[in-house]
Amino acid sequence: MDTFAVVSDPTRRRILEELRDRERTVGELVGALRVNQPTVSKHLRVLREARLVSSTVDAQRRRYRIDAEGFRELDEWIDAFRRLWSNRLDALEAHLDRRGQ
Repeated sequence: MDTFAVVSDPTRRRILEELRDRERTVGELVGALRVNQPTVSKHLRVLREARLVSSTVDAQRRRYRIDAEGFRELDEWIDAFRRLWSNRLDALEAHLDRRGQ
C-alpha cells in the first residue's frame, strides 16, 4: 500500500502521534485513542506493512514503535517542497534586507 494512502487515515495518524515519543502496547493505544482493540490492531497491521511501525514481543505483549525507514519516502517527497519554501524565504529575506538599507 502507498505510504501516503496509509497516513491519510486519521486513526493511523493518531497512532503514529501516540508512538512519536515512546513505544506502546496495543492496550495503551486502545486507552489513548478510545478505539476498540480490533480496530487498533487492524491499523497497526497496515502501519507495519508500510514499515511505519515495528514491534517486539515483550512477554505476552507486543510493543510498537515508530520505524523511521518507512518515513523516508514521505521525507523525500516533502523535501522538494521544503527546498522550494526555503528558496522563497531566502528570496524574501534578501528583498527585505535590500528595502531596509
